[in-house]
Amino acid sequence: MKQTILNDPYFIDFPSRIVNIQREMANRNIDVYLGSRLRTISWTTDAFFPWRSFIVIPSQGLPTAFTFVIDAARAADDSWLDEDHVLGFAPMGGQDQISQIVDFIKDYLPQGKGRIGIESGMSNYLPEGNLTHYEYERFSAALDDYELVNAHDIIDQLALIKDQGTINRFREASRMVDVGHQAVFEALKNGGWKGLTETEIAGLAGYAMRKAGSTWEWSFTGGNEIAAGYRTGFAGGACTPASTKILQAGEPLMVDIHATYRLGLGDHSHNYLIGPVTDRQRWHAKNFVDIVDLTLKTYKAGISPSSLATEMMSFAEDRGFADFMVPGFEHGIGMLGDEWRIGLNNGPFPYWTNPDHIYQENEMLICAMQYACPDENIGFRYENPILLTKYSCEYMSKFPLTVDELD
Repeated sequence: MKQTILNDPYFIDFPSRIVNIQREMANRNIDVYLGSRLRTISWTTDAFFPWRSFIVIPSQGLPTAFTFVIDAARAADDSWLDEDHVLGFAPMGGQDQISQIVDFIKDYLPQGKGRIGIESGMSNYLPEGNLTHYEYERFSAALDDYELVNAHDIIDQLALIKDQGTINRFREASRMVDVGHQAVFEALKNGGWKGLTETEIAGLAGYAMRKAGSTWEWSFTGGNEIAAGYRTGFAGGACTPASTKILQAGEPLMVDIHATYRLGLGDHSHNYLIGPVTDRQRWHAKNFVDIVDLTLKTYKAGISPSSLATEMMSFAEDRGFADFMVPGFEHGIGMLGDEWRIGLNNGPFPYWTNPDHIYQENEMLICAMQYACPDENIGFRYENPILLTKYSCEYMSKFPLTVDELD
């Protein structure tokens, strides 16, 4: 096992994470945990696994990750696990992922039976990584005398409250995002926006963040998401991969950029109005800035998504812009791959966020807000990782909360 540096501000005690998983496995009489979700792989290995991957966690000792053979050496180099515990699978006799993992599990359970925890369910998040129907059938057939039980909530529960190393990684990724925003602002001001496309803005931000140390514009919704003009006002819109649209005078511009630092994620959106700016556009902009400001001041431990939404939508109704607000104000966040649900997903709709989840100290989420008026081709987005504290929240990106006007 590789050595870790305890005085590193980004240090995470991964061996202790494994022990905590094994303790919960014992409580549930689970002999082996078979993780397949990207969030699980990131949370247990500290490495980026872009290919279909699995991790096998025995009742004692180190886990072993399995990934496509072309990337196993690199993943092992990134991970705290050594090369004996990051193995490659390949499409050849007995070396495919099902065959390798089945043999591995049988070595741990030579008695020919036992309980195997798996990860199953559904998600809006494309790379979630739940077992596919085919994989489940193959594992069930090959492990006929073993019991497969859904146990994904073991990881979800343990990953809910963030440790200091994880929090610091998010702070650093957010610092990189702020560097990207500053680079975009410098490029846009004093008429610099003229002739630029959304894709060029995405590239400017990406280059600046890479120079600051970011390893990836991580969002699976299109990397750095840039929208100009009518594209800012899509109804319910929260995903705008950059297009080749050229910026135009009189239009809004939304810049939503993403940085990655050691699987910690930066995510922040900043908004502009390109002159000439109308009074109506300024009215929309003030509505947006005011509700974001109030939302950030309201977040704290002890509230719930539903109580927050009720309070914020009441404010929007009083001000006359409720029709332009998406009535949701956050999404979940954790290490790479943990980007969708909030809390333990134990609400009225299976595998969706529980709207009455009570936030706790040291939970993290993305304050995510969308204001959209499609009829007027205008909209704004705000995203920012926040850390919930007892009486308030810490927002990670420090870029000013404004809608800047460009000449």
